[in-house]
Amino acid sequence: MARDGRGLAALALSWLVLIGAVPLIRLLAEGAAGPGATLADPAIWRAAWRSLVVACGAAGFAAVLGAALAWALLLRGPVPARRTLVFCAVLPVLVPPQVMALGWIQTAGPSSPLLLALDLAPPLGTTNPVYSPGGMMLLLGVQGAPLVFLTLAATLRRVPGEAVMAARGLGAAPEAALRHVVWPLLAPALAAGAGLAYVAALGNFGVGALIGIPARYIVLTVLIWQKLSTGGATALAEAAAIALLLAAMAAPALALQGWAARAAPLAGRLPFAPIALGRVRRGVAALVLAYLVAVLLVPLAALAAAALVPAVGVQIGADTVTLRNFTAALAPGSYTARAIGNSLTLSLGAASILALAALPIALSLRRREVKLGSAAADLPYALPGTCTAVAAILVVLSVPGGMALYGSLAVILLAYLTRFQALALRPVAAAAARLDPLLDHAARGMGAGTLRRVVSIHAPPLAPALAAGAILVALTAINEVTVSVLLYGPGTQTLGVLVFTLQDSGQSAQAAAVSCLALALMAGLMAAATLAARRLPAGTLPWRA
Repeated sequence: MARDGRGLAALALSWLVLIGAVPLIRLLAEGAAGPGATLADPAIWRAAWRSLVVACGAAGFAAVLGAALAWALLLRGPVPARRTLVFCAVLPVLVPPQVMALGWIQTAGPSSPLLLALDLAPPLGTTNPVYSPGGMMLLLGVQGAPLVFLTLAATLRRVPGEAVMAARGLGAAPEAALRHVVWPLLAPALAAGAGLAYVAALGNFGVGALIGIPARYIVLTVLIWQKLSTGGATALAEAAAIALLLAAMAAPALALQGWAARAAPLAGRLPFAPIALGRVRRGVAALVLAYLVAVLLVPLAALAAAALVPAVGVQIGADTVTLRNFTAALAPGSYTARAIGNSLTLSLGAASILALAALPIALSLRRREVKLGSAAADLPYALPGTCTAVAAILVVLSVPGGMALYGSLAVILLAYLTRFQALALRPVAAAAARLDPLLDHAARGMGAGTLRRVVSIHAPPLAPALAAGAILVALTAINEVTVSVLLYGPGTQTLGVLVFTLQDSGQSAQAAAVSCLALALMAGLMAAATLAARRLPAGTLPWRA
């Protein structure tokens, strides 16, 4: 697009500045001008240290687990039921953190309905081992492992098969070829995946709140929520300063990902072929299955058991199973029905808006100013979600009459648009880069204007990529809690917020029931996405890696 594409580029740049640059600038200005005493508070630096410890520990666990899964399911083969195991290996990152946290809480401790039924529950008064820094690290590491696994899977497609063939031809054993040829090429991807897991753990609110608060191990995301909840004249400025501290702590991981992208291997002519496992392949599959049962199936079973008993501490059995919690959750006019409606409205609304916005952006990315604007829009997704939430509050309160919008669905939607634009843009940008420019030149030569060319020439081939971006946004936003817990008001609770507030108020059985409903909703969306997978670009759905 030449001169008559300037209008499209101006539209794209205006949108990127509005949802990307403006919130970040507002956050930076407020945090820099905040009270000087804020960062002198020992509680902030104590929470920062705890956040760093948890995030680094989680990243370490994620790197080990993700690399082990990649070795078993990607580098070696053939593994029985590989596709099913890959699907299950990716699931922990798709299950909402607050739901996983509840499942792990219900798995251990003296009040676990599952352990009581198996007569394995520890004595009353025993501290739940999940309520500890180690429990937070392990859970966040399990949720971060799929990020490492998927990063390794994406890079493995670029590993030249010729290098492995040369090593084997020189007499290298299979493990030696992997150790000396493949893993060095995958090292940047492993570092990048660990960086992703670090940032995800650093900005996680669900695990930090549901496990950290009972463990009296307050991290920065929870401290920001506490500051905003207590109110006060300086609460917002303090929250902004803490959010900037959180962003600064995430910066090294973002730099690491940039280095990893530059150090990625160049693709060869031959794709990498998994090296045969031989007789031990069934044993490897059994080990992967045992891991997935321990970290995924057992916690979800414990969560379901907690939802089916009348109260905490009651063992599940034929005489105690009840649907009372589900009935209460789904009663007409209940908070759950409203929360489901709010979550669907916000996630599907954000997905639709961002998919439409991605089209002009992707078509204008060759322009330098649009590319810079897209980089600004990438930051809110890369940084912890708490930063986005605080920035959204600051932007809304800067607008005349903005106080009336505070706590509304509109504010949460604004934050979702800022947070997830990069997620919607990536598949569309990749598809737009492969479009034949001759089609655009021909249409322009026949007198077609910019709008006509976008609708008739570009939109049809980009439709699958637009749908892919929308699906990724909807799946990510449907159970989001880190952003919405700082922005919701009366009547605007989302599913993620409702699970947290129920558990925080001591209604564990109802929280478990709502969590099961949230999982059912997520499963429905995933099933619909899987049915549409044939029309989506390859690699769109993470569970079909």
